[in-house]
Amino acid sequence: MKISHRSAVDPFIVMDVMEAARAAESEGRHIIHMEVGQPATGAPALARARLAQEMEQGPLGYTVALGLPELRKGIADLYKDWYGVDLDPARVIVTSGSSGAFILAFTALFDAGAKVGLGEPGYPSYRQILSALDLEPIGIQSKLENRLQPVPSDLPEGLDGLIVASPGNPSGTMLDRTAMTALIDACADTNVSFISDEIYHGIQYDGRAVSALEISDDVYVINSFSKYFSMTGWRVGWMVVPEDHVRVIERLAQNLFICPSHAAQIAALGALQSRAECDAHTHVYAENRRLMLEGLPKAGFDKIAPPDGAFYIYADVSELTNDSRAFCAEILEHAGVAVTPGLDFDKQRGAQTLRFSYARSTKDIVEGLLRLNDFMKLRSER
Repeated sequence: MKISHRSAVDPFIVMDVMEAARAAESEGRHIIHMEVGQPATGAPALARARLAQEMEQGPLGYTVALGLPELRKGIADLYKDWYGVDLDPARVIVTSGSSGAFILAFTALFDAGAKVGLGEPGYPSYRQILSALDLEPIGIQSKLENRLQPVPSDLPEGLDGLIVASPGNPSGTMLDRTAMTALIDACADTNVSFISDEIYHGIQYDGRAVSALEISDDVYVINSFSKYFSMTGWRVGWMVVPEDHVRVIERLAQNLFICPSHAAQIAALGALQSRAECDAHTHVYAENRRLMLEGLPKAGFDKIAPPDGAFYIYADVSELTNDSRAFCAEILEHAGVAVTPGLDFDKQRGAQTLRFSYARSTKDIVEGLLRLNDFMKLRSER
């Protein structure tokens, strides 16, 4: 059988790196994982306890397409606590991870052929999901002086939409209120739909992240329980949309997904009551960040934009290689450290960049930095 042109998306290279690391581990090697953006911790204790209790009380069947009303209210309460935003729970849609939210958002907002801008470096699945939906991703090359975030003067004419991420992946840099407002206003002035990916909110180090909902109601905001709440494999996220878009999303969700996982939604209710535990994880990331910002330059990775949030450091390695994928393979082979080539995040400059994740334990970060330092010393001597 033939396959569609829309299915010809690029692989997610970090997943290939994970597989190479797994293969090395299967041979008995000890690998330090700095490639994947996944917390080393599991779901919060209250999340697991809540689900265990509910499973004993009866079957977990379908929920309504927009998600459990109690969970939608709990998410709305989070916006009041974190940002001082009074959010109607009716505008909250629970989704099958943030990936499900991207599919719903892109389908609701754009017709085939629409042009959607995204900052580069940026999360690669934006581009691939857009392409699979017959939409045209338009890469916007961000600049180091703007901390690898787009600014209004970067936006090309003819866009139908713009998606931004703050804190960003792979950079970890954030848009402050002034920068976020400027982008939202520029989009409003040109009738460009604005989507804010806020999946790393809650994981920030100097000040808090700004939500697009603090500035405008005429935006889409996407988030997830994966990162701050440490629930990657549970596949439960959410989106907040304008009031008159709720029914549009509901119809799509009913047909595309029926509903998010009932079990994951129950666990998410427990996670919302676990903020102290999640904040403790962020303290670990903060210490890991400190170690990385000290250790990476000593190892020779000194061209970096210090991250404001998330758990990544993005490094320019143009003086070390023109083939980041081969460089990552070399690091894995000789140092036993898995890192991600920038090709995932930036088509133009990614061959000369690497992403380091510090989401694992502090012990792993210390060991990984020692290995990287030893590897780079030996490499310079060759």
